[in-house]
Amino acid sequence: MPGVRPVLYRAPRAPGATARRVRGAAAWVAGGAVVVALLGVLGFVVPELQLAALAGALLVLVVGLTAYEPVALPILAMPALVVVQRVGGGGVDLSLSDFALFGAFWFALFFSPRPFSPPMRAMLWLSLVYQVATLFTVIVNPFTANVVEWFHAWLSVAGALVLGWAVGRSGRARLGLTLFLVPCLAIAAQTCLVALQQLAAGNTGPVYIDAPLAMHKNFIGCVLAFAALVAYARPWWVGWPRWFSLTAFWVCTLGVLAAQARQALVGLAIGIMLITLRGDPDRKRSKLILLAAIPAIYFVVLAVQEQLTSGNQFNSANQRLTWYADSVDVWQRSPWVGMGLRWWTAGVTEFVFQPPNVELEVLTSAGIVGLVGFLVLFVGGMVVLWRINPRFGTLAFAMLMMRFVQGQFDLFWVSVQVTVPFVIVGVCLGAESYAQARRRAARREPA
Repeated sequence: MPGVRPVLYRAPRAPGATARRVRGAAAWVAGGAVVVALLGVLGFVVPELQLAALAGALLVLVVGLTAYEPVALPILAMPALVVVQRVGGGGVDLSLSDFALFGAFWFALFFSPRPFSPPMRAMLWLSLVYQVATLFTVIVNPFTANVVEWFHAWLSVAGALVLGWAVGRSGRARLGLTLFLVPCLAIAAQTCLVALQQLAAGNTGPVYIDAPLAMHKNFIGCVLAFAALVAYARPWWVGWPRWFSLTAFWVCTLGVLAAQARQALVGLAIGIMLITLRGDPDRKRSKLILLAAIPAIYFVVLAVQEQLTSGNQFNSANQRLTWYADSVDVWQRSPWVGMGLRWWTAGVTEFVFQPPNVELEVLTSAGIVGLVGFLVLFVGGMVVLWRINPRFGTLAFAMLMMRFVQGQFDLFWVSVQVTVPFVIVGVCLGAESYAQARRRAARREPA
């Protein structure tokens, strides 16, 4: 009609859309204000405090990246998880990997998508059970290393799960795991190169790397075993081409062999067997790999038997038997709550070794109460991971099982070797929740 303006149809807004836009705008404004303020401060301190200026510049970079991608720092922390260089002292002996995890954890906690999925919540509750079980030894044995290690164990398990969740739930699982795999490939290549140099000189012993960072053979073996298992699993949601994953798997496996870390080799063989025998809904796996996995375990058994019968009381196998007996002696002094976490660094006994077996380590540190909490964490975690979609749960289950097996033959509570498996478990749980959210969005169902 003349003089009547047409009314345009406007689709109804989704509930909470306005609030989300307001929060997003406020976050951008606050982030911009922080960046401007930091840049102003940097202008004053650069001439005088170069180290502080560098730290401030990095903080500005992190704030800027977080504004673009909320979980940028957890993603960027993935390659730093394998940096074993240790700093600190006096009961606060942590690795750079721990500091990277600590910093990225807070960004993952506040900026990762919510809510946590039921399996993720179950894993966090199980970690809480372990923390409560070990709290008794912290109360009974008040020394610095005990308190620090209690928080460190919490960060290595629950903190690692949250970091991995942030990477997987944000849809960045491929990028995060690739960033983890790249430094592992560099370590594997260097290990193989050093092994070839040793062989040329007539040395058939294990590989220890001195530069650019000092790395023990058992650290090399365990970390490369984690990387090899991820590459072998190659779940569809990672999206790696077959040539890349196969190359990464064999390079990392050769690195494990060159390092001669027997516990890592056994753990990798069992992890491969689990993934192969359970099957993959998206691809068929050849069972021929089992022809290599089973002999690898047999080779380790023969090597241990040879050491036990050699008469050398100072080789690794016989030394472990001595440490096992001494560990039982330490445990009997406080059977229920143990002598305290990292008691071997605090001078509370005449022994200064870390027990090379996870059950003995937990028994001596946290007693029977702590061991019950540990078994609840690991056995319960395996039950949770076995029940989820095999596309996501098989790798997570195999990773946790592999670390448990490794802990039967060597030190368990060592920062990187504990952090990495739980981070990967978190990535798998986050990736499953992300896939479920995508399916719901495709069907236009409410979350």
